[in-house]
Amino acid sequence: MRARLTLLVAATATLILLVFSIPLAILLRNSAAERVVTAAEQEAQVLSSIVATTPKSDMENSVALLNAESPYPVTVFWPDGSVIGAEAPRSSAVDLAAQGRSLTAATEGGREILYGVRMPDNGHAVVRAYVDDAQLTAGVGRSWLLLGAIALVLLGFGLLLASRLARVVLVPLADLTEVSNRLAEGDLEARAGAEGPPEIKRVGTALNSLADRIRDLLEAERERERERVADLSHRLRTPLTVLRLEAEAIADPAERAAVDEAIGEVERAVNAAIRDARRPGLGAAECDAVAVVAERFEFWSALAEDTARECRVSLAPGPLPVKLSAEDLSAAMDSLLANVFAHTPDGTAFEVRLWARPEGGAIVDIADEGPGLPDAAVFERGRSGGGSTGLGMDIARRAAAASGGQVVFGAGHGGRGALIRLELG
Repeated sequence: MRARLTLLVAATATLILLVFSIPLAILLRNSAAERVVTAAEQEAQVLSSIVATTPKSDMENSVALLNAESPYPVTVFWPDGSVIGAEAPRSSAVDLAAQGRSLTAATEGGREILYGVRMPDNGHAVVRAYVDDAQLTAGVGRSWLLLGAIALVLLGFGLLLASRLARVVLVPLADLTEVSNRLAEGDLEARAGAEGPPEIKRVGTALNSLADRIRDLLEAERERERERVADLSHRLRTPLTVLRLEAEAIADPAERAAVDEAIGEVERAVNAAIRDARRPGLGAAECDAVAVVAERFEFWSALAEDTARECRVSLAPGPLPVKLSAEDLSAAMDSLLANVFAHTPDGTAFEVRLWARPEGGAIVDIADEGPGLPDAAVFERGRSGGGSTGLGMDIARRAAAASGGQVVFGAGHGGRGALIRLELG
C-alpha cells in the first residue's frame, strides 16, 4: 500500500508539474524571441529615422558602422534599386514594405523586420533588420533546464512527503493488522497501540473494545460450559453408581466383567468431558496416534464380533505424534466408529487405516461397505439420519481443526460404502 500511495502521489505531482511546466516553457521561448525581435525593431526604427533625413551618399558609412556593432545585420533597399549594408535577398516582404508599410516576416533561417521609409523624392526606402533562429532561442535551453531541475526537485519533495505521510498512516495500520491476526489466532491479550492519526486511533480503540468483549464472552461461555458439564456429570454419576451396584449382583462372572468394563468406559467418558470443560481449548497436548487408534479399534472390534462385522486395521509404524490429546483423539475415533455401527446394518464390514501425513501428523481413514453417504448434510452439527443428536461428527471435526487438520467425506474403495478421513496435524 505504501508503494501504491507513493505511486499515486508521483503520478499526481507529475501531472500538475506538466500542466504548469509546459505552458511556462512555451512562455519562456516566446518571451526570449519577443525580446530579441524588440531589440531588432528598435535598431531598425533608429536607422529608419536616419534614412529619412540623411542623403544616400552619407548613409553607407553609418550602416557599416551599425552592422559592425550590432548583432542584428541591417540592410537598406533604396527606391532606385540600390542596396547598402548587409547582403540580403529582395523578398516579397521587402516589396510589400516598399509601399510604405512596416512588417515582420519569416524568412529562411530567421525573421526579417522591415520598415518602409518615405523619401523626399516621393519614393520609399526599406530598412531591413535580420534575426536568425539561433538568436530567437538564445538562452531558452538553459531556462528549460532550470525549469526541469525545479520540477524534479518539487517532484522529489512530493515523493518524500508522500513517503513520510504513508509511514505515519501505514505503520499504525500494520499494527492494527498484526493485532487483528493475533486475535484471529486466539491471542485475546493482543491490543492495539494508541498511535497514528485520530481516525486510526479510534479504530484501534474499537478493536481493543471488541477484544475485551470477546474475551468476556468467551470467559462467560466457558464458565457456563463448566457448570453444565459439572451438572451433567453429577447427574450421571448417580445412575452409574446404581449400575455398578446392579452389576455386582450379577451371578455370571464373565457377564459381570463385561458390564463392569462398559460402566468403566462410561465413567472415563464422563471424566474426559469434565476435563475438556476445564481446559481452555483442544490441541494443548500431543499423543501417539498409532497407540490411540489401535486401542480404540481393539475396543470396537469386540462389538464388531457381536454384530458379525468383519473389521480390518492397517497401522503405520509408531510412534506417530499428532497435536491432540489422547482423550480428544479417542473421542473422535469413538464418534466415527459409532457412526459406522449406527448407520450401517449388522454384518457390514469396515476398515481402519492409519498412515503418516507428508507435512507432519497423521491421516486416519474409516471406510465401510455400507450403503454410502445419502447426503453430506447429515454430518452438519445437530443433524443426523439415524435418530442421534448429530454431535458425534462435530466432535471429530473440532478435534481435527484443533490439531490443524480437517475431516473429509467420500466414497469407499471402488465407489462402495462411505469413507471418512480424519486428517490430524
